[in-house]
Amino acid sequence: MEDLLKALARYDAPTLANAIETFDLQPRDVGFADSRIRCMFPELGRMVGFAATATIVARGTPGPDWRGAGNEALYAHVRTVRAPRVVVVKDLDDPPAHGSLWGEVHATIFGALGCVGCVTDGAVRDLDEARTMGFHFFAAGPSVSHAYVRVEAVGDPVDIGGLLVAPGDLLHADQHGVLKIPLEIAAELPAAADRVIESEQALLGWVRSEDFDPDRLAEMRARH
Repeated sequence: MEDLLKALARYDAPTLANAIETFDLQPRDVGFADSRIRCMFPELGRMVGFAATATIVARGTPGPDWRGAGNEALYAHVRTVRAPRVVVVKDLDDPPAHGSLWGEVHATIFGALGCVGCVTDGAVRDLDEARTMGFHFFAAGPSVSHAYVRVEAVGDPVDIGGLLVAPGDLLHADQHGVLKIPLEIAAELPAAADRVIESEQALLGWVRSEDFDPDRLAEMRARH
């Protein structure tokens, strides 16, 4: 598995998305998070790992009857997922991204727990510190405060930017966004990605050559 993850990290997310399309497993408009989820640190490159999931809220003081899961449950849940791990957190506030679960402290803690980054439709903070330690943040944006942030539940499927993520799902993310890798074809994806690249480069080579003929563009595009 380690070799496969390294192989997948050689490709950017759009190339892998194109490669997944060649298997005709799912509609082309699903399987990835939409533009509400931003790559906060494009300079860190690609992130590949298995999802651990949680939900949070940050608004309002928790009352004496609050029975949420809490941080300890999330720490324990993360350890049940194979490494490398990505913590995927759904913000239940309306609107979301008011208070942040993520900053220097949790980036450090979850890094020690074998996590390489987080994906959330909520907020993140302590950007310089997280960037320096190489911990990936994919989020709706920054926030200055943790407010009353608390973990409501862990281990359930969550919808992040239109992408349904369950514990154990394989994610690939980079400056373009977050992509879910179907496990049933993961081992075949590097070869499929190579074929995508070869086909695209053949088309581009023709477009850039002296043989380029605008009248044949539709024909050649259909081939590739």
